[in-house]
Amino acid sequence: MAKDRDHETVRIALEKDGWTITDAPYTMEGQDVTLLADLAAERLFVATKGKEEIVVEIKSFSHPSLIHNFHIIVGQYRNYYRIL
Repeated sequence: MAKDRDHETVRIALEKDGWTITDAPYTMEGQDVTLLADLAAERLFVATKGKEEIVVEIKSFSHPSLIHNFHIIVGQYRNYYRIL
């Protein structure tokens, strides 16, 4: 899986903010499809707050058309939302 240009920058920023990278890439299983997001991370909070987890998809907007980028990102978001 190819990493976006900003992958390492985002990973380092998350780690500096106290997140632990748990999966890179993060695999999401649907009924008939498997999707890969760039990162999964977690951070422990005070015991009364429990555990918070995030899945991060990194985008560099490399295509010259902003509308094309927008359509790709919205499509990915909808697919990930359904599976998660």
